[in-house]
Amino acid sequence: KMAEKKQAGYNKKMQRQETRECQECSYHKKCGGCEYSGIPYEEQLQKKEKRVTRLLREFGKVEPIVGMSYPYYYRNKVHAVYAQKKNGQVICGTYEKDSHRVVDIESCLLEDKQSTAIIRDIRGLLRSFKIKPYNEDTGYGLLRHVLVRHAHATGEVMVVLVIASPILPSKNNFVKALRQMHPEITTVVLNINGRNTSMVLGDQEKVLYGKGYIVDELLGMRFRISAKSFYQVNPLQTEKLYSLALEYAGLTGQEVVWDLYCGIGTISLFLAQAAKHVYGVEIVPEAIADARENAKNNQIDHATFYVGKAEEVLPQWVDEHKKDGDEGLHPDVIVVDPPRKGCDEKCLETMVTMAPERIVYVSCDSATLARDLKYLQANGYEVTRVRPVDQFCHSMHVETVCLLSIQNKMI
Repeated sequence: KMAEKKQAGYNKKMQRQETRECQECSYHKKCGGCEYSGIPYEEQLQKKEKRVTRLLREFGKVEPIVGMSYPYYYRNKVHAVYAQKKNGQVICGTYEKDSHRVVDIESCLLEDKQSTAIIRDIRGLLRSFKIKPYNEDTGYGLLRHVLVRHAHATGEVMVVLVIASPILPSKNNFVKALRQMHPEITTVVLNINGRNTSMVLGDQEKVLYGKGYIVDELLGMRFRISAKSFYQVNPLQTEKLYSLALEYAGLTGQEVVWDLYCGIGTISLFLAQAAKHVYGVEIVPEAIADARENAKNNQIDHATFYVGKAEEVLPQWVDEHKKDGDEGLHPDVIVVDPPRKGCDEKCLETMVTMAPERIVYVSCDSATLARDLKYLQANGYEVTRVRPVDQFCHSMHVETVCLLSIQNKMI
């Protein structure tokens, strides 16, 4: 409710500007980031709801999609790639759809304006400091990508400079010049990615300024976010999304809950407020470090986090407790929020074996969701609620929250 009130006030302020910005984005045909650009927002919502319904109708009724009051400039994470044209001009933006050709972008209707300005000004600093963008074809150059993360509630800003070799010339002066232009920047991280890979971030990092992370707030809780940690890109819609997940979990304070693909523990800690104990699993070590710190900072002592694959960690945990004769810690609820490819097959098998009373599935791809729901339905679960949330306005993507209840409990 607080988020909606804040959004309503912002809407009034931006009303005149919105009329101008409802026009079709001049870049969308090339970059492919906003396929629905130029289509009235209500029509976009109808398209998404129809698509989810078409893919999931066999599982039951799809509830009305949850839209956004002001669907612009919502992305709190902005990624830019830099390149140099034959005439020496440095450009920055995103890759053209289905290619590695860089589209030079000056403004974006989806990205946080502050972050976009930082990315443009870094382009100017490259010329001043004689830093060349990395060329994928030749292997020459230094700067590969820039990632900017902006905390919606606190205003903290992280800049991640991704370079191809470990040394950034005049790094202290570069950071100083950047912060003179943008004093709102609270931390700068250097990430080294020297591999010939499509992955944006490398394994090695060095903090050049600040604490190396930012802190944001969601639903009254504070979360630490590192460069590699997953964090939803649309904070206002995320609050609606996670509120639905919490509602579907149906917690009474007596349940043991597992949060698979838990990231920095956002959903885990929301669930912990109404659960007996929450266990989170995530394969990224940096994210689990954030999750543990987030639990501590939010004074939650009944959330435990593990690094690893869910299909390995969860069965091992159950076996260990069975050896101790403690059968009362069997999972009551499992929550999953996997990447677009959906759940790993072994993860699905593990969930069925664990046989929780309820499974809450948060999905960012309706097609892989439909595939996974078929598996769970064939193994004793019934889909009882489905609701899409427009997390990625002006694009074709949509989040969907599903509740599944067990029909024939085997354990």
